[in-house]
Amino acid sequence: MTAFIIEDEPLAAKRLADLLRRQQPPVQVLATADSVEAAVVLLETAATPPEVLFLDIHLADGLSFELFERVEVRCPVIFTTAYDQYALRAFKVNSVDYLLKPIDEEELQAALHKLRQLRAAAPVAGPSALGLDPAVLAQVLQQLQPQQQQYKKQFVVKVGEHLKVIPVEQVSYFFSLEKATFVQTRENRRFVLDQTLEQLEKMLDPQQFFRLNRAYLVHHAAIQDIIHYTNSRLKTTLQPASPEGDVLVSRERVPAFRAWLDR
Repeated sequence: MTAFIIEDEPLAAKRLADLLRRQQPPVQVLATADSVEAAVVLLETAATPPEVLFLDIHLADGLSFELFERVEVRCPVIFTTAYDQYALRAFKVNSVDYLLKPIDEEELQAALHKLRQLRAAAPVAGPSALGLDPAVLAQVLQQLQPQQQQYKKQFVVKVGEHLKVIPVEQVSYFFSLEKATFVQTRENRRFVLDQTLEQLEKMLDPQQFFRLNRAYLVHHAAIQDIIHYTNSRLKTTLQPASPEGDVLVSRERVPAFRAWLDR
């Protein structure tokens, strides 16, 4: 099987290519592109379309759905995304798969198995034959767009008898300690929040904040240094300093963290 990868994060593209080469049988990556414009050129000039297109939803110059308005996509598509949004379920029920980043190898295997089954059932390749319904894409795009504007903009915390408003732009990181959740500001002030880190992670822009481990959710500007640690681990130095000093990145989050940094 042959593939194109459309992905604007170099580390994520490399990791996906490595995973595809490890499949049995291996999937050959013919070409990659990192933007809508580059993908249009690639698909228009390709002598033979790939047997599958791995397509990141959010590219450097826009949403990848624009591809379907500008060029004929003559192969099945497996979408990849860092955004776990309910609207994407529409892809599943319409026989179009998607993978959440960092991509899990078992989920990739399942997606390729599903693709092979679809190809066997629909020998004539093409978007309509494999369930890529333009109407579904339009519906999903419509649902995704407003959600992008709903990220949390500020937090209200109680300080004695007063209420204080903390804009997200003033937040360095969030952390949990002794069953409580705290917000740490750039002014080195700390306040208790009612939300859990799991709730906060869904409220905040994932381009700005990353969950380093079970206890820390950080803004990219708060990361002052990144240090190699044992067993391919990484640790970060935050500003202002965290109560625990340097903060470790969970081993399973390291690939996604590298990709997030290199976006």
